[in-house]
Amino acid sequence: MMNNSFHYAFKVKDLDSTRRFYGDILGCREGRSTDSWIDFDFFGNQLSAHVGKVDTHVDYCGDVDGISVPVPHFGCLLSKAQFKYVQQKLEAAGMDFIVKPQDRYTGQPAQQATMFVLDFSGNPLEFKSFEDSSRVYDSSSGVALSR
Repeated sequence: MMNNSFHYAFKVKDLDSTRRFYGDILGCREGRSTDSWIDFDFFGNQLSAHVGKVDTHVDYCGDVDGISVPVPHFGCLLSKAQFKYVQQKLEAAGMDFIVKPQDRYTGQPAQQATMFVLDFSGNPLEFKSFEDSSRVYDSSSGVALSR
């Protein structure tokens, strides 16, 4: 039975550094691969990393709770334990956080822990964990939205 996980294909500079980041550091299980792409089980989702010309310009055009974040980016919603595990793995590997692990929307229903890193090809990733996971899509979560 399918659990409606997502598939995301993206560019990387090489497979060796990609295997180190997603496999060795994040602990993602490797799936199928060729000499030009590799799949990973990214917390229940399928990432397909293809060797290509990577745009290394990171545009911090997003403004979330007063923090500039890179757009585009991808990532994963994690449990608190998973978030802490990933944070510890990234810290142990000496990764630089482009947004250090922190809470945002503190005291509001949408309170969440977040952190951003760049993989070894320069792709921005966000990991986050909601204080109350039932509020992920709650439009009445206390975060002011303009339409």
